[in-house]
Amino acid sequence: MPDTDPDHTQAALASDALREPARQRKVIHVDMDAFYASVEQRDNPALRGRPVAVGGSRERGVVAAASYEARRFGVHSAMPSVTAKRSCPELVFVKPRFDVYKEVSLQIRAIFSEYTSLIEPLSLDEAYLDVTENLKGVEYATQIAREIRARIWDETSLTASAGISVNKFLSKMASDQNKPNGQFVITPDMAPSFVASLRIGKFHGIGQKTEEKMNRLGIFTGLDLRAKSVDFLRQNFGKSGIYYYWIARGIDERPVQPDRVRKSVGAENTFEHDLSSYEEMTEVLAPIIDKVWNHCARTGIRGRTVTLKVKYQDFQQITRSRSVQDEVQSRDGIARISAELLAGLFPMPRPVRLLGVSLSGLNTEADEVGTDDGPQLSLAF
Repeated sequence: MPDTDPDHTQAALASDALREPARQRKVIHVDMDAFYASVEQRDNPALRGRPVAVGGSRERGVVAAASYEARRFGVHSAMPSVTAKRSCPELVFVKPRFDVYKEVSLQIRAIFSEYTSLIEPLSLDEAYLDVTENLKGVEYATQIAREIRARIWDETSLTASAGISVNKFLSKMASDQNKPNGQFVITPDMAPSFVASLRIGKFHGIGQKTEEKMNRLGIFTGLDLRAKSVDFLRQNFGKSGIYYYWIARGIDERPVQPDRVRKSVGAENTFEHDLSSYEEMTEVLAPIIDKVWNHCARTGIRGRTVTLKVKYQDFQQITRSRSVQDEVQSRDGIARISAELLAGLFPMPRPVRLLGVSLSGLNTEADEVGTDDGPQLSLAF
């Protein structure tokens, strides 16, 4: 049954009436198709048409990316390599070449910059572009997306998919619709029905645990989510509940942010053999902490919160964090807090297969612009 609250409904309607109309945007989400694996297939003709996994083939390896040929067998990123090989015996493992992927990513970014300066990278292989007032004066965002995808193919021999809509949430959802090598538009008129029919696990920003919690609360689709009041969602999901309330209505006023703020710096490692002793773990933590601190030293980033990540033999994962009043100013500071967090977990219930350390509460971090209240107006696409 929908969660009904007459007082809240009236308050929401009054709020709707008082809102200033939001300025309509044209947002494109560009997502490279199986990026890492596609680069490997491009550079090595022997891999073309074959199921390829980028990552370690060892027993403790993990798939970083999978080609579409491999995905047909259920192989996907973050899957243990042993499981992937079992799912697809013909799977070819290739070691990642992140320097090459970064170089190609910069080529693609250069293409974006010819159309707009409002580019928000999410990773090496995807980005949001605000083309409302684009540099080429092109009226239709669909045309810009088509041109960008053609340019990417001409200059890199790689395919990209694109989603076009009035905000980041909808454009992200749209880019998944016609993969690979396609594009899809969600117009303002389409948005309510599109979101209503979407399975909740397909919502960008709703992970597996949140999906399971929503399912327990009777929320399985966008329509179910839209039936819940903002008070209900805030009570069950905290501040994220407000975001869920608006995206269930296809509304997302977060701007495309060219200088996206990094929230944390971290590194981790999966070990060849499970570890059980404190001494072994502190030893292998050293190079992980080195990676984190080297990045901090190079960029000037400092943070207040150190988080230790532990993944056990059975893949269960836990984290432990500690915050300090002043920013951690040295590698030794990160190492000391990490060691104390680790010691607090002993005796370990099970052997450990992975350890990670991250630093958050960074001095570069600013408050993220949230989802503003505001209706969407129609605009030509």
